[in-house]
Amino acid sequence: MSVSASFDLLLRGGRVICPASGIDGAFDVAVRSGKIAAVQKDILPSSAKEVVDVAGQLVLPGLIDTHAHIYQYVSGRFGMNPDMVGVRSGVTALIDQGGPSCMTLPGFRHFIAEPAKSRVYAFLSAYLVGGLEGHYYPQLYSPEGVDIDATVKAARANPDIVRGIKAHAEIGGFARWGIRVIEMAAEIGRQADLPVYVHFGQLWGLPESGANGEDADTILTRVIPLLKEGDVLAHPFTRHPGGFINREGVVHPVIQAALDRGLRVDVGHGSHFSYRLAKMAIAGGIVPTTLGADIHGYNTHVPAPAGTPDQHEDEENHPFAGQAKFSLVQAMSSMMALGLSLEQVVPMVTANPAKMIARSDEIGALKVGMAADVSVLTQRPGRFVLRDNENTEVIADSLLQPAFCLRAGVRYDADASILPEAVAA
Repeated sequence: MSVSASFDLLLRGGRVICPASGIDGAFDVAVRSGKIAAVQKDILPSSAKEVVDVAGQLVLPGLIDTHAHIYQYVSGRFGMNPDMVGVRSGVTALIDQGGPSCMTLPGFRHFIAEPAKSRVYAFLSAYLVGGLEGHYYPQLYSPEGVDIDATVKAARANPDIVRGIKAHAEIGGFARWGIRVIEMAAEIGRQADLPVYVHFGQLWGLPESGANGEDADTILTRVIPLLKEGDVLAHPFTRHPGGFINREGVVHPVIQAALDRGLRVDVGHGSHFSYRLAKMAIAGGIVPTTLGADIHGYNTHVPAPAGTPDQHEDEENHPFAGQAKFSLVQAMSSMMALGLSLEQVVPMVTANPAKMIARSDEIGALKVGMAADVSVLTQRPGRFVLRDNENTEVIADSLLQPAFCLRAGVRYDADASILPEAVAA
């Protein structure tokens, strides 16, 4: 170590992939005062106070999870500890999808966003109640539970955290109230000038009166015309009715037209994901823009918060039950097992999410002067079994696993209890 070392930390010898910079190759990454100081070949080790050998590993811009559930305790079993799914899983930035509402946003800021070591953003719920366990209490998500003016006001007043609006377009809601909630959510997005992230695929279940004449296969056709450029269609590979694949087993024809006019697609992996339907959608030309993990306390079997009602404990046949352990990096492996290349997947968790929330100058790139948010992954060759919630298995010929990340230059090892172990084929 040189007494006059000009860098605090040097990541040396890895494969650096930064889609925003057009970089893919053997480079060293130097950090000074929590910021990227250099991305070059063959930086002298003596120029840094600390050198970390990352030869054989992938060095990426800090990963961004576009679908997180981190309003811990407030959103019941859904709410995860932000740093468990964030920096302790190799992910430096999280976008909570619909946890806080205009009423509960101050608590989200004070108790979640500010204390977290991970970067935290949110898509504000279109509903006053926010991301409560709505599958138990769907009556809270009616049009009467939406206040357009209050939600727009909260979004405009909190641009550092609120980067979009979250809503649901699913058969249970349509059977109860028709399309009105989505019309209101789209209006919030227009007035706040923010993207609207729309959940597709059945979520709340049907009322006792049944579908009330609604058809899940028509929801996309009716909702997409309400949306604008930059809005996000979520869960394209859902195993539930109302997704991108209709009952005839083909991609809805409205999807390509939506993409052509600038709408985006987020995987929202989690417990909705189906390899069977994903193969159909990808074969039909659907390549997602972003890759949200959609990890929550139901699909990771995290112990319930104290005081959670007993009804929440019965998970044997729960619609959200799924992987006991999961991560955004595992979701990356999932996409690659479906035939997408590493070079296609990396933008889904770096440059594209940063663009989605209009923060490309802040995150999603390894550029000199930006905060040193860096994710280091190991790519293990071999044959590994990946399984979805339909118990469909695919074989991956390599597996990505997080090693550690830097958040503003501070190192966090990937030691989260939810990280899955490799299962050899």
